[in-house]
Amino acid sequence: MRFPKLAFLFMFVGCLVVYLTYVKRHYDDSKPQLPDQLPLHRMDIHKQSTSAQVVSESFQYGIMFDAGSTGTRIHVFKFQIEPNEAPKLAHETFRAIKPGLSAYADDSEKSKEGLLELLKVARDTIPETLWSSSPLILRATAGLRLLPGEKATILLDKVREPLVANYLGLGLMSSRLAVLGGIEGQPLAGPQELVSPCLAPDYSGQWEHAEVLYTVKGQKAGEPIYETCLTKVEKMIYKRVRKIEGVKDMDFYAFSYYYDRAVDLGLIDESTGGTVRVSDYIEGAKKVCNNMSAGGIKESPFLCLDLTYISVLLQELDFPPDKELKLARQINNVETSWALGATFYCIESFHKHGTC
Repeated sequence: MRFPKLAFLFMFVGCLVVYLTYVKRHYDDSKPQLPDQLPLHRMDIHKQSTSAQVVSESFQYGIMFDAGSTGTRIHVFKFQIEPNEAPKLAHETFRAIKPGLSAYADDSEKSKEGLLELLKVARDTIPETLWSSSPLILRATAGLRLLPGEKATILLDKVREPLVANYLGLGLMSSRLAVLGGIEGQPLAGPQELVSPCLAPDYSGQWEHAEVLYTVKGQKAGEPIYETCLTKVEKMIYKRVRKIEGVKDMDFYAFSYYYDRAVDLGLIDESTGGTVRVSDYIEGAKKVCNNMSAGGIKESPFLCLDLTYISVLLQELDFPPDKELKLARQINNVETSWALGATFYCIESFHKHGTC
């Protein structure tokens, strides 16, 4: 019985060898030869661009109109969008025109022409396929805030025709006008002369704001400049700002006039910036105003007023005297501005909630 079993085993092995040698070779020869590498559209899915790679190459645009007292500016920001990361600024396009919107308080129809000119900058910058998904904001600061309510409403209603949103905030130039005793959008009857305790007693000069030329003078000597100016500023700003919750526990960057006035005081280097405390502005205001009483700092006639205003504003916002502010013109080689910060916030909100 052993021999037949052994013969059967040899026969099986022989058949298998024949199959592998001839039949399998014939089958392989009959198959079409494939190239070493498939065309891109037929490559393995893992070799194609992943969704993360596609998203990393996508961009979101945001448009911010800064309608200030000295002019109207447009910022067109291009953000690179990464998955699960904050937007990154890739590019900024900037243009500016004069005058500011408040100059059209008595003829709001004229405001549209300049805004449409700036809007064309956005249209030329942003690909047409992305126009409908690019949020556009107009925030009217400084001059518009101090216009009489009816004039501001009419002007903003006219602006809404080509644009979509508005915001009213404080600005140094218009606040300077208010402290001096002027009213935004209402030129004085007769000579444009303003007298203020925030200027040196013997000072007389000219100052242009919103295309109105004012003659500004200091009050007669006798009363202490700082205390009198402080009272004037506090009265102007009383109940016009809201306190910021949690100021003590947050880091703040400051720029623009906060930066410039710190440079004027010698608190920071003009090119590199630095850190100051709120108390530095307070003490700086006292020093500058007292020096003006003694006949000094005539080359910067508004420095006492500006520093007093900045220090009062910060305190009204609930910044304690020992609170530190980081002053910078650039962060990570990007020029700092409220327009960038506001647009950044809008873009994040837009992606999370579908609205700014």
